[in-house]
Amino acid sequence: MGAGNAVGVGVIGAGNISDTYLEHLTSFPDLEVHVVGDLDLDRARTQAEKHGVRASGDAVAVLSHPDVELVVNLTIPAVHAEVSSAAVSAGKHVWSEKPIGIDRASAAALLDQAAAAGVRIGVAPDTVLGPGLQSARRAIARGDIGRPLFAQTTFQWQGPELFHPNPGFLYARGGGPLLDMGPYYVSALVHVFGPVAEVAALGQRGTDIRSVQVGPLAGESFPVEVPSTVQVLTRFEQGGQAQSLYSTDSPLLRHGVVEISGTEGTILIPDPNTFGGRIAIVRPLASLDDGPVQEWIDIEQEGVMVGRGLGALDLARAVRDGRTHLASGEIGYHVLDTLLAIEESVEHGGFVSVESTVDLVGMMPADFDPFRRTV
Repeated sequence: MGAGNAVGVGVIGAGNISDTYLEHLTSFPDLEVHVVGDLDLDRARTQAEKHGVRASGDAVAVLSHPDVELVVNLTIPAVHAEVSSAAVSAGKHVWSEKPIGIDRASAAALLDQAAAAGVRIGVAPDTVLGPGLQSARRAIARGDIGRPLFAQTTFQWQGPELFHPNPGFLYARGGGPLLDMGPYYVSALVHVFGPVAEVAALGQRGTDIRSVQVGPLAGESFPVEVPSTVQVLTRFEQGGQAQSLYSTDSPLLRHGVVEISGTEGTILIPDPNTFGGRIAIVRPLASLDDGPVQEWIDIEQEGVMVGRGLGALDLARAVRDGRTHLASGEIGYHVLDTLLAIEESVEHGGFVSVESTVDLVGMMPADFDPFRRTV
């Protein structure tokens, strides 16, 4: 990465999520997207042309491109570790969509491989780096809610088949509401409370077969291989606790609920699947004479709003600056380890220890500006 030169980026995976990634990656002056790759060459070409990227092709075209220093891996979860490993073998840094992999062995091997090669691994979600959660973390660090005690998070609705044209992989191994949406909520909780110590969970499948609702495959059925409702208890190493629901079996839509209660208040944190939103605190009542309705006090959100790709940008700048990037592979592994421990608790019952750990995660500076050229 030469000083004064934008960091070269290649994207592997031109599916649904590539639109929002490419929209933002091509808007950051510190990055230059050179090529888009996909198994479907027509889809890769279409996405490249749509976002003004000069080249397209397959994964090999991305990995062999001489100007690509950072590969953004947007493939399906089942091949995340494999594609990331190929990028590391090609000497590239990697930003991977979540999860880092679907099993501990391949994810751990990837981190070892990257360390040996001297390249970086970053793992989504990068929503946790947005102004929403970061402003809430600063409020907690100021002591606005006292000592954090416990959290409650909720994600429930009917499921991604309502909008996704090919949702089967979201109910296959490595998917389901736990592995698909859980990374957002678990990552947010790890940012607030620190590493997870143990989990206990119950799970069930609302139905064994689902149907595509939209697009050319509408009406086609696919199997549900994983629990579509999971309820979780979490204990953190530093002593905090959490209760969480992940479900695609609910006609009632309720998502983005993250509430952290402390000794001096409860803070409402924005949906962890977004980069910002309302932040508010409610204080304890002095007595019942104050009335049954508690007042929410809004907290100012600081920072520049952006979207997916923020983590890749932070990784690129961190490489240049010689600092640790925030959404690291180690955090991605700890989140995966936690999610797999939840699956094991669903299957076998009881509390399951999370063997991995991470340091407390640093915070994004309030003045971090994605659109200011620094490279």
